[in-house]
Amino acid sequence: MPTTIKRKKTRQIHVGSVPVGSNAPISVQSMTNTHTADVAATVAQIRGLEQAGCEIIRVAVPDMDAARAISKICTQITIPLIADIHFDFRLAVAAAAAGAAALRINPGNIGARDKIRAVVAAAKDNGLSIRVGVNAGSLDRDIYQAHGGPTPAALVQSAMRQVAGLGGMDFHEVKVSLKSSNVLETIEAYELFSEQSDVPLHVGVTEAGGLYAGIVKSAMGIGGILARGIGDTLRVSLTRDPTEEVRVGYEILKALGIRRRGPEIISCPTCGRCEIDLFSIAENVEKALLSSRAPIKVAVMGCAVNGPGEAREADVGIAGGRGTGILFKKGKVVKKFPEDRLVRELLAAVRQLEENHEP
Repeated sequence: MPTTIKRKKTRQIHVGSVPVGSNAPISVQSMTNTHTADVAATVAQIRGLEQAGCEIIRVAVPDMDAARAISKICTQITIPLIADIHFDFRLAVAAAAAGAAALRINPGNIGARDKIRAVVAAAKDNGLSIRVGVNAGSLDRDIYQAHGGPTPAALVQSAMRQVAGLGGMDFHEVKVSLKSSNVLETIEAYELFSEQSDVPLHVGVTEAGGLYAGIVKSAMGIGGILARGIGDTLRVSLTRDPTEEVRVGYEILKALGIRRRGPEIISCPTCGRCEIDLFSIAENVEKALLSSRAPIKVAVMGCAVNGPGEAREADVGIAGGRGTGILFKKGKVVKKFPEDRLVRELLAAVRQLEENHEP
């Protein structure tokens, strides 16, 4: 899909097998909400996220049990795992030894320089990269006071200080995030940092909220940053099942013409002519096609009269009413059937198209 966005070229690092920065694709990541020490539950959730297209996964490491569990988790998943560490440097050291591909830390809350140095040594010894996560709620006190609060300039100063500190320890496998719950301040912080550094950037809006508020804030914030050519990885933060985060992440990339994974699903907003339960049909189709990678356009329309014409650009689509369903391709009706087979017939047609698609 063509795009007019000129992406800033950053230095390249790796999160496990996934390249980040430079010309590498902008990768989509998420975070589990299970207890990491519960290996079975965490692995099950990560596998579901893998099917949805998640390319990097982050897990919370609040204690040593969680750190040790990483070794068992990593043997059962295929995507690289980032260990999320706060305050206790020993958890970072243990997570690195257990097989994490990267660490997410805020050096400002890890503690004294010797503790940060121990984390860096563990990362070097195990071939890990580090994400420096700067949040509005965790700024160094002197920076917070100097700027009168968590301003974009304050976030950038904190990130630059922490990157410089790691560089002083001869560690450069670093990416940075500068997150705030304020969309405009987040965009400004990323712009300011990008002007001053070629360190790759992980993009997101923190504490975005529930489904509707979270999608809107993430689309505006992440989309606004990516539209400026800034960003190398992203995570949509929602108070929902994390697979929803992955879905939204790809929709943002798709809307900007940056990346396309799987079908583009179009559906009408419904009107008085609609005689089918289009809401549930569209949702069932979206869920069923989560793992599909075929770059096709799929239409779910509510009106059998106007649907094929309105969605004539779709590779395949359905519409129905008064007990009858139709399947159409490029605007032409190719099959009629009972209305209760709408979803079944559409998915069968999609599978046929997938068989002809080269990954």
